[in-house]
Parts: sequence; structure tokens; C-alpha cells
Amino acid sequence: MIRTFQGIRPTIPESCFVEETAVVIGDVAMGDYCSAWFNAVIRGDVNYIRIGERTNVQDLCMLHVTHDTHPLIIGNDVTIGHNVVLHGCTIHDRVLVGMGAIIMDGAVIGEDSVVGAGALIVEGTLVPPKSLILGSPARVKRPVTEKELAWVRESAENYVRYARQYLSDSGKNAGFKV
Repeated sequence: MIRTFQGIRPTIPESCFVEETAVVIGDVAMGDYCSAWFNAVIRGDVNYIRIGERTNVQDLCMLHVTHDTHPLIIGNDVTIGHNVVLHGCTIHDRVLVGMGAIIMDGAVIGEDSVVGAGALIVEGTLVPPKSLILGSPARVKRPVTEKELAWVRESAENYVRYARQYLSDSGKNAGFKV
């Protein structure tokens, strides 16, 4: 469902896939080839949400903001795993956020990083680029490997392909050229 809030309607390019049980509300702008999967909520009601190109928001995710202080900004080629909560944080390019992770207000995740499943990243945490972050509360454990970085890129590419398949099955081509 795409829903206007306070006169602001989400901006979603035709190349994106938003599954019909997903909810996208208010001041949300998605980049090309993004996807929002089953029962995901992207709620840009009291602040804005920006999502870069080829980013996927998987099943049961909750993306929200904090009034006046913390928008949600997500870069390109980001994978947001099942049941993740992102609240008023910044996720740079080529990051994989593992299933069930929670990232709170003001946290910043540097590019080319992996946030482990179930990690809790508390308010204001600054994670340097190319970090593997694990635990609750989460800590940087080590730099990511080249193999892990390839896996992050592959995940984003796979979800662009999955979205194209779902759009094709629904009879919508949506101008996919990828």
C-alpha cells in the first residue's frame, strides 16, 4: 500500500517493486530498482526517509524516523534482512543488515559493512567503513573480507532480479533493463 500522509505521497520509480502487503507512507523517496517485500513498513510520517538505488527492504522490516531530529537515510545496494528495525539512522552504500538487527537514532553505518543478525546498534553509534558488527550491544569485531563484500553486492543484485521476476509474474514489466 502506498499512502499519502499530510499531503506528501511517497516517490517510487516505476522500476521499484513494492509487494502489495508492504506499506510505504509519507515523505519517502526510493531510488531506482528498490524493493519492499512482504509486510515491510516504511513510515516517513514525522520525518523523511531516503532509500538509494537497488536497495531491498525484506519481509517484516520496520523503517521509521524521529520527529524533527532523525530522518532515515539508506544508501545504494543495501540489503535490509528480514525483521530488521531501522529507526532514524544512516546506512551508507553496500551494507548488509542481518535478520532481526535493530539500529537506533543517530547511528551511522559506514559503507561496505555487515551488521550481523540480531545485532543491537544503540543511539549515536558511529561504525567505520568495512566493518563487521556483531552483538547486543553491537561492537565492531573486525574488518570485512573481500569475500563478504562480494556477498553484500551479490545480495543486492539478487534482490533486483527477484523483484523483476515478481513484476513479470504480475504482468508488470516496469521498464527493467537490469
